[in-house]
Amino acid sequence: MTELTPSARRVQDVLDAIGLGHAVVEREASTRTSEDAANAIGCTVAQIAKSLIFRTRQSGRPVLVVASGVNRVDEKAVGALVGEKIERADADFVREKTGYAIGGVPPVGHAEPPLVLIDADLLALDTIWAAAGTPNAVFRLTPDQLVSMTGGQVAAVRKAG
Repeated sequence: MTELTPSARRVQDVLDAIGLGHAVVEREASTRTSEDAANAIGCTVAQIAKSLIFRTRQSGRPVLVVASGVNRVDEKAVGALVGEKIERADADFVREKTGYAIGGVPPVGHAEPPLVLIDADLLALDTIWAAAGTPNAVFRLTPDQLVSMTGGQVAAVRKAG
């Protein structure tokens, strides 16, 4: 087994502490976008659990939305769920609050624990794949495990249309 890069190793350490036997896999091909990840893994785009970081406008808190790779996030719905308007976070905010760069943000192990919302559409799937610290690293899990390990609220976050 090849050695994981430092960011992927940090995610593996968090997963080891959770203790469910998840293994981070780093791939040659990029898994930065949902489409790239699905192609590299050999799964559907819907099975990619993409971690999107938003920022609350008033309080500046990080909000993690874990959405199905085929869905666009309804920012108004997310704002209503967290109780204040949100905006997309820039790369510096993402790195500061999560400890990871955009494209590799995992659903766990953030520098500052975010408010977490999980796309209800993910719960219809048996297996999903999440980013693991780098644009080339992923790990496999179930939707129930995602909810358990993040403490996230399952909600309708998909933009209609």
